Amino acid sequence: MTPDCELLQRYAATNSEDAFAELVRRYVNLVYSAALRQVNGDAHLAHDVAQTVFTDLSHKAGSLAHRENLAGWLYTSTHFAAAKVIRTETRRRDREEKFMREPTDETALNADWEKIGPALDAAMHELKETDRTAILLRYFEDRQFVEVGAKLGVNENTARMRVERSLEKLRAIFAKRGITTAGTLAAVISANAVQVAPANLATTLTTTAITTTGTGTLTLLKIMTATKLKLAFSAVVVAGAAAAFVVQQQQQTKLRDENESLRQQTAQWQAQSEGFSNQLAAIGDTKKLSDAQFNELLKLRGEVGVLRRQLEAAGKLHAENQQLREETSKLRGSVENNEMTLATAKFKENQSFVVNSMKQLGLAERIYDNDNGGLYATNYDQMQNELGPLYTNSVLDSIEFANSGIVSEQHPEMILFRERQGRQAPDGKWYRAYGLADGSVQIATSPDGSFNAWERYDYNQKGTIFILQQTLGQ
Repeated sequence: MTPDCELLQRYAATNSEDAFAELVRRYVNLVYSAALRQVNGDAHLAHDVAQTVFTDLSHKAGSLAHRENLAGWLYTSTHFAAAKVIRTETRRRDREEKFMREPTDETALNADWEKIGPALDAAMHELKETDRTAILLRYFEDRQFVEVGAKLGVNENTARMRVERSLEKLRAIFAKRGITTAGTLAAVISANAVQVAPANLATTLTTTAITTTGTGTLTLLKIMTATKLKLAFSAVVVAGAAAAFVVQQQQQTKLRDENESLRQQTAQWQAQSEGFSNQLAAIGDTKKLSDAQFNELLKLRGEVGVLRRQLEAAGKLHAENQQLREETSKLRGSVENNEMTLATAKFKENQSFVVNSMKQLGLAERIYDNDNGGLYATNYDQMQNELGPLYTNSVLDSIEFANSGIVSEQHPEMILFRERQGRQAPDGKWYRAYGLADGSVQIATSPDGSFNAWERYDYNQKGTIFILQQTLGQ
């Protein structure tokens, strides 16, 4: 098995998704199970905690690359992330005044686990890191003592003693809290501490963590100029915006369901309020009420006041949902703008690539012309010595000769090379590059893809030559 440190080093150095995915698969059960216990069995919150932990791991891969084993670091990170999620969730429930549904508590598998499970993670974090790591390796990851020793840098017997001492310390912590077990503590932890995470959780965590970090693999045209860096940056921006858009959409869907539930509750409260009003009307003049009726009237008034406050809270939540819809609409527009920006950047990058390649082709043609008595080449094979690395570049497939095989002369507008086909930009216009005899490269534009207006034949004493009709600034 490849050590954790090697996988981290590979990911930090080369952004290897395979290396990071292996780390996630290796520890997803540990992280998810610890998170699930600490968020009272809420699977959605446990998923969020796990996502936070592995995203943090992707950010800190470089600084953690020296660690032989990540179990301790991931376990502690899960503890802090879960605590933060619980605080956030509590504030959210208070703000919505109990309109949100409370998460369902998980049922423990046996009596001992029912007592130990809720307090396990807090008790584990009262241990020193070395003791905590020993228990994690032996009972959470179910490793043999010889493997535990290898991870801790000790022999098998020393590892066994360290695990037993750490387990005794953990038992003492539980005893201080008044928690005892009928069976052995080791058996209870081994049987229940780690649960299998959802089947697709590892893949989801890997993809999202790398996307959030912005280190996913981007396959771009291998070009000769430094413009590929700018294009890669634009792609990352769009990917980040798209990821944020997906999260926003998920939040909106969740709030929409909650809002529908609130509407139903509001309708029920309104019906109850009308019933109370009818009862108040039937009671009539308070001066003629008996003591029992008067007390009932006061009770009804109090319940109506509670309903009104609940209706106001529902109205506030509805307003928040409306604001979220507006923000989602703005984000959708931002994603579309970024996609257009990326397409424009890619087009400019390709055009810059073609221009630079034509300039090098023109230079190679002039060298060939000088070495061959003033006669232009007729194909690329004749110029392979002059072309050098460019000769193997795929750009040659998209550029064709013009005026090939004739005697060179000082005619600046004579076309030596041109793109085989025009290129359509995101704005709808067509562009075509021409390499001229004077060494310059001109870009012609066309609204419909036809470039006949730019090209013409010229007849002189040396024969027919193909020239550019007009000259554009570079």
